Amino acid sequence: MPDTSALTAVHSFAAGRWIPPGSGARVIHSAVTGEPLYSAGSDAPDAAAMLGWATDKGGPALRAMTFHDRARMVKALALWLKEHRQVLCNLSFDTGATQKDHLIDVDGGIGTMLVFASKGRREMPAGQVYIDGAAEQISRTGTFMGQHIAMPLQGVAVQINAFNFPVWGMLEKLAPALIAGVPSIVKPATATSYVTEACVRLILQSGLLPEGTVQLITGGTGNLLDHLGGQDVVSFTGSAETALKLRSNPRLLAGATRFTAEQDSLNASVLGTDAGPGTQEFDLFVKEVHREMTVKAGQKCTAIRRVMVPERHVDAVISALSGRLAETTVGDPRLDTTDMGALVSQEKKNDVLEKCTQLSKEAERVFGDPDSFSVMGENTRNGAFLPPMLFHCAAPDDAVHLHNTEAFGPVATVMGYRDTDHAARLLNRGKGSLVASVFTGDPEVAREITLASASFHGRLYFNNRTSMTEATGHGAPLPHMIHGGPGRAGGGEELGGVRGVLHYMQRTAIQGSPDIISGITGQWMPGTTQDRSKPHPFTRSFGDLVPGDTLTAGPRRITTDDIETFAHFTGDTFYAHMDEEAAAANPFFPGRVAHGYLLLSFAAGMFVQPDPGPVLANTGLDNLRFMTPVIPGDVITVTLTVKAKTPRTEDYGEVRWHVKLTNGEDATVAEYDLLTMNAV
Repeated sequence: MPDTSALTAVHSFAAGRWIPPGSGARVIHSAVTGEPLYSAGSDAPDAAAMLGWATDKGGPALRAMTFHDRARMVKALALWLKEHRQVLCNLSFDTGATQKDHLIDVDGGIGTMLVFASKGRREMPAGQVYIDGAAEQISRTGTFMGQHIAMPLQGVAVQINAFNFPVWGMLEKLAPALIAGVPSIVKPATATSYVTEACVRLILQSGLLPEGTVQLITGGTGNLLDHLGGQDVVSFTGSAETALKLRSNPRLLAGATRFTAEQDSLNASVLGTDAGPGTQEFDLFVKEVHREMTVKAGQKCTAIRRVMVPERHVDAVISALSGRLAETTVGDPRLDTTDMGALVSQEKKNDVLEKCTQLSKEAERVFGDPDSFSVMGENTRNGAFLPPMLFHCAAPDDAVHLHNTEAFGPVATVMGYRDTDHAARLLNRGKGSLVASVFTGDPEVAREITLASASFHGRLYFNNRTSMTEATGHGAPLPHMIHGGPGRAGGGEELGGVRGVLHYMQRTAIQGSPDIISGITGQWMPGTTQDRSKPHPFTRSFGDLVPGDTLTAGPRRITTDDIETFAHFTGDTFYAHMDEEAAAANPFFPGRVAHGYLLLSFAAGMFVQPDPGPVLANTGLDNLRFMTPVIPGDVITVTLTVKAKTPRTEDYGEVRWHVKLTNGEDATVAEYDLLTMNAV
């Protein structure tokens, strides 16, 4: 048993207590110097106590808040972490990460939280029930309706994270779980757990989260998984071997516990057939492959492992890549001159070398010698450094290890392909990846790759001279888009905006009368009771309006003069409005008809209250449909109903109005949602 008394202890945080390392503590060494720095790994946690603390305290407190409350909380937490980011960056140097790498892990994690917070406010309701899609009219007359909703699970989100992103890996899962209303238990990889512990300490010091919201396990999980059930979620990032072991837990299977995995994958990049040497796409491709090989010393789940190029350009790509790799400085990540730092540990370094031995059976190493390379900086002799290594496989169709072995470090293999169909087949040999990129200016090449290979990848990234100045990069998972992949990549999914939040919620179908559905969702729907007894809704503030408040205005008769005046004033002299005979020959019209936008204008004229008041601006229309044509002599009536309200700032909020135009026979002429900003 190693003596850990002189090392900094990495604690767990369970059921409200900080717990020091236990009898099975591990020693964590600096990736840069090899010096022992930390001891981590408490004894098996009290699973029942942790789950009880989360479900009795954290869960109810979060669910009592609205989506907007939780989103504001996440934003405030992200800004707090941003103020204290340097603490995390300073610690992260010993993981082998450079200052540029911190931009991905620390700043990327904080940025991801801010995006989720924004989407929570912009795309989710200011209530506690998420409405999933449009209502379904089940009965003939609409007295019995159906609506899909989503509600937060009442269990806990167990995050089991990888070593390579100790901050981002936690925050990208924590943010959507918090907005959903589900507390988290975080289990980071031991090798970098000291960075995660520091981040959790900052989170708790902020005082922004309810008690019981976040807990941390820096050692083994013990029998925690055996206590989980159908209200819980396990979100795993790491190796395929560990993922299989965890998802096969009999209690998880018996309880139908949600399990999502983001695991090993052989991500690839394709140089399009149109992108030869001398093109901007060729240069961009080489730059991106180089970046993916060297950022985080290639220890990224999205890093490019297989490099596919037209056979005629193989030598040119190897030459260009080798040239860039030769200019890459390996060394102490604290040095400004360092381009690539160390792998996280000697263990991971040895694993990469072992995998390179397997690759060498099918490919020739054309750049990078692990036995002879320079490392910049003092006291780096015992660090876990490797040079970037490039391989070339001359016969990719016959290869086995190449399409099944991931060297999780600064390693990539170039292979030639004959045509786009062959490139797609090579892509698919990876049996599922998180991301594949294609560098092409030809939309047909992009389409062919998509049709042949999209089902094997969680994300397809296309880049060329048009998008290159703003494109985010092959290896950058964004909170807006899903992150995950099929097959070898784990079959799971994270991020993706509100989709990421819904992973921690239960979709439920509710059925009943419109009033019952509206009472549950807090949103008015057709068929729900309407209140016409109050003053004009445009004279009342945002806070005074209630879904169901209704105004009916009209009628107004439509004349031929109205139609012609509108046509000549706007320039819209489409024949259906101006030529009786031509309009009658159209199967959609009985003859000459009024413009749809004329009817919308008249509707506004009927329901508007012209004096200054709480309505600040009309910001648009949604879901506009014209149903019944209006001919000269018809009369129209408009009904305006408050459908939903969404606070936007302390001074104003968005009101969504349901607008319905009917004719003299009570047939619906048009229907749409009107959006206004109203003063609080």
